[in-house]
Amino acid sequence: MTAATELTPALGARAACRAVGLWRGAPARQQARVHRRTLMGPPRPRAPRPRPPLALDTQEQQALLDALNSERFADTAPATVHATLLDEGQYLGSVRTMYRLLAANGGCRERRRQLTHPAYTKPELLALAPNQVWSWDITKLKGPAKWTCFQLYVILDIFSRFVVGWLIAPRECSELAQQIIAETVARHDVEPGRLTLHADRGAAMRSKPVASLLVDLDVAKSHSRPHVSDDNPYSEAQFKTLKYRPEFPARFGCIEDARSHCQAFFAWYNSQHRHSGIGHMTPHSVHYGLAAPLRVIRQAALDAAFAVNPNRFKNRRPQLRPMPTAAWINPPPEEKTPTSEPVAPTLN
Repeated sequence: MTAATELTPALGARAACRAVGLWRGAPARQQARVHRRTLMGPPRPRAPRPRPPLALDTQEQQALLDALNSERFADTAPATVHATLLDEGQYLGSVRTMYRLLAANGGCRERRRQLTHPAYTKPELLALAPNQVWSWDITKLKGPAKWTCFQLYVILDIFSRFVVGWLIAPRECSELAQQIIAETVARHDVEPGRLTLHADRGAAMRSKPVASLLVDLDVAKSHSRPHVSDDNPYSEAQFKTLKYRPEFPARFGCIEDARSHCQAFFAWYNSQHRHSGIGHMTPHSVHYGLAAPLRVIRQAALDAAFAVNPNRFKNRRPQLRPMPTAAWINPPPEEKTPTSEPVAPTLN
């Protein structure tokens, strides 16, 4: 608490508390406690609680404890022990007294083996160019009958939003995941040690064949935290674009229909879709470095419109919005995505 108070003038209350692992209101609450103690003085010690007159004495407690810890009742619940002793004409204490006595002697705890979840680290990934961070996921496409579906594997470059590889299969398995990853890395000639492959914690994503393949390819792997869809936002958004298209059917008649539909969709998505996250450029143009010439053409069109009618723009030359120069998965709180120099006014 003292460290947070010392850092507050230099960093501010929020940053200081975050640096020492406290919530923002902790210093204020501590100061209020100190102020209250100054006004009211030190708290008076509580008087020892008197022993209840009807409580069991030492010998009775020991007899009850010996019965509970005996081999006969070692694996028996206190309520069952109490009922069994009553059937035999004995009363050594109430059920609540048994629980209280066991707790005082370390004999009362949760008997079931509780699952403890490890602390998962929040993934923080940064891509400054294509083929640095890929995100991949698997989604279901409904088949011709109820409870039938096909599995769509999609690998996406988070910087350019370019779909670098996809596959449709009747089932989900680690061998198919291994196949699409190996083929996609080879097709795009990715340099060893440069790529990070991010995915959620599905069975295929965490399988040993996929992990061994990534080691052989010198590709770093990253996983989302359990039940946190925001850790894989690019793949989730791409699946939404796929399934919210007007031509997306309620069901596919067969796996060939699903492949034909996805082939047309991904061709449109990569080459024609103007993505808002990359300055309304197509993923193909950003992935292969063709965005700069297109921006020159767009800016020339704006300049021509400005020259014809400057009053429409309030006599201020319009400028394109700056292109994002980085793509984050869970950026740090103090980190902002670097962009080019902002220029006003801007147009979509």
